[in-house]
Amino acid sequence: LLKIAPDLYDITVFGAEPHPNYNRILLSPVLAGEQTIDEIILNDWQWYADNHITLHTGFTVTDVDRVRRIVHATSATGETITAEYDRLIMATGSNPFILPIPGKELQGVLAYRDIADTQAMIDAAATYKHAVVIGGGLLGLEAANGLMLRGMNVTVVHVMPTLMERQLDTVAGKMLQKSLEDRGLKFLIGAQTKGLVGNMDDGTGGRVKAIQFKDGTEVAADLVVMAVGIRPNTELAEKMRLHCNKGIVVNDTMQTTTDARIYSVGECAAHRGIAYGLVAPLFEQAKVAANHLAQF
Repeated sequence: LLKIAPDLYDITVFGAEPHPNYNRILLSPVLAGEQTIDEIILNDWQWYADNHITLHTGFTVTDVDRVRRIVHATSATGETITAEYDRLIMATGSNPFILPIPGKELQGVLAYRDIADTQAMIDAAATYKHAVVIGGGLLGLEAANGLMLRGMNVTVVHVMPTLMERQLDTVAGKMLQKSLEDRGLKFLIGAQTKGLVGNMDDGTGGRVKAIQFKDGTEVAADLVVMAVGIRPNTELAEKMRLHCNKGIVVNDTMQTTTDARIYSVGECAAHRGIAYGLVAPLFEQAKVAANHLAQF
């Protein structure tokens, strides 16, 4: 939008995280110690200032008045901000799916989604020894590899018969498993998680200490990372009464089918019945939305 119509809009950005935008794909190299958080920032604070974009980090948008076209946002400390809009882009992404099992609320049980999750894993690796990663897809294997490189004893739990079954056939999945085992990772394939056990007997649960399986076995775990999929984050859109079905439903110009002033792009959007979790189609969505906003 800045390239093709730099003077058409005053742009305001709200983000719930305390950082400017960063490359989530590169969280794995940060976990593995190959890059720093600063190195994966896409646009730093100065970029926003140079491009005259108002950036509100650490503010969660809690409500949108579609009649008056006002966005309401609140910080963790309770501070509130409002902003008026002519056009609104919903890019709320997705939420990691957390298995609905006993013990999921224990300390040391994480998803793998953002900088805070990554930092929590780095901190845990400095203190604890045993990690279990639930999910043998690409993200789970990247998390397992990063934790292993930081010195943890890592077991990957995967309910399917082979690793990365969406991308690899059976032979390739088993070759990958053998290669990763040679590097030091352990695998429990076809294992069904029953629950997580805490280290406190006083009812508070405390920190996770083990993972239990449906066959009665247990594995020690000071850290449990769930990488078992994502769900489009449509909570705000539903509150705004936008049509949602597998995501925020949009047309071919990325406008929501409920309100033409509101656009949606990214993992939260559903276009022709599909919500994409891959980066390439999401870049295309952003281009389409920018061209339409620029009135091209």
